[in-house]
Amino acid sequence: MPSLIDMRRRIRAVKSTQQITKAMKMVAASKLRRAQERVVQTRPFAREARRVLESIAARVDQTVHPLLMRRPGTDKGATLLLVITSDRGLCGSFNTNIIKATGHFLASNPGRPVSLGLIGRKGRDMLGRRGVPVRFQHVNLPKNITFEEAQAVAEPALKDFLDGTVDSVHMVYNEFKSVIQQKLVMEQLLPLEPVTEKPAAGEATTDYIYEPSAQRIFDQLLVRFVEVQVMRALLESNAAFYAAQMTAMEAATRNSAEMIEDLTLTMNKVRQAAITREIIEVVSGAQAL
Repeated sequence: MPSLIDMRRRIRAVKSTQQITKAMKMVAASKLRRAQERVVQTRPFAREARRVLESIAARVDQTVHPLLMRRPGTDKGATLLLVITSDRGLCGSFNTNIIKATGHFLASNPGRPVSLGLIGRKGRDMLGRRGVPVRFQHVNLPKNITFEEAQAVAEPALKDFLDGTVDSVHMVYNEFKSVIQQKLVMEQLLPLEPVTEKPAAGEATTDYIYEPSAQRIFDQLLVRFVEVQVMRALLESNAAFYAAQMTAMEAATRNSAEMIEDLTLTMNKVRQAAITREIIEVVSGAQAL
């Protein structure tokens, strides 16, 4: 049985860890609030970008744009998989679920040429050693992700697809649902699904005059739309990371409190046993005299 000194040392160590987990929980909570606000602000922009595309779609020839062209054998052709993880850990199963989904995607497509675009240090460290070709990697993204970071991630994906190096581009990331829930998302980024106009019930379609031309605006908006989708995925993953970290640190703080209680109870039992033993020794010595 451990001595009282050992028990006190363990209790002090657990209390020190508990202070760290409490502080990390508070930091994650403060960052989550800002990240959640950015996600909420980005979602309407993404929906509005889609609506603008739909309003132009009926007035242009979509078949001529390469981002909408579905090549023969796209489902079995070369693909680029964008894996969005975090740069830091202590966030529960946040990164583990992404790694498992990536492994499942690779196992479900045997013989299919797959290259990876790794965003986040954890994904780079865990997937970079699997022997799968890595097209590019981005680590140490800033806390406040800007549109320039999204463009830097989307640029090689757009280039490879337009050059014909890959036939499709997919993304896997965690979507922020709530503080206690994150949804794993595996979606196809390229080629884009054909854009069709969906007017509201009873609403007549308004005809606009576009300058310089509807086709040119449509071509420019498609590229921007891809970048917006990457931006949305980065922001969703960022908010989901802070939510997962806050939940994990809260659970760690709660577990440490239970551990301190158990250790204190054990220490009291050890101390009581030592006192009882000393009393017995004193009584036995007195009887012997």
